[in-house]
Amino acid sequence: QVQLIESGGGLVHPGGSLNLSCVASGTLIYIWDMGWFRQAPGKQRELVARIVRKTDDANYSDSVRGRFTMTRDVAKNTVYLQMNNLETEDTAIYYCNANLLSTEQWGQGAQITVST
Repeated sequence: QVQLIESGGGLVHPGGSLNLSCVASGTLIYIWDMGWFRQAPGKQRELVARIVRKTDDANYSDSVRGRFTMTRDVAKNTVYLQMNNLETEDTAIYYCNANLLSTEQWGQGAQITVST
């Protein structure tokens, strides 16, 4: 059974930084497209960053490019999302996602709140 477990959420002031982790069990992350999505209150879930399977290439949404960095540690079966210069608009629940053809897995979500 595939499971994705996120950690690292929390409360931070604008301009601050946080690092999210997503550990996978029951599978190897290298074979999946791994992504981070977020959903703010009253808004649709949106893709933030993605690493295509079997590559180290990360793609980002326009709203986070230059501030967020997604990385993957195959040995630890973990993906990370380093978030710098956080803005109030980044407040959302962040979800780890694994996608392989028509199969999708989601983590339970991690709350990120950016507030003064």
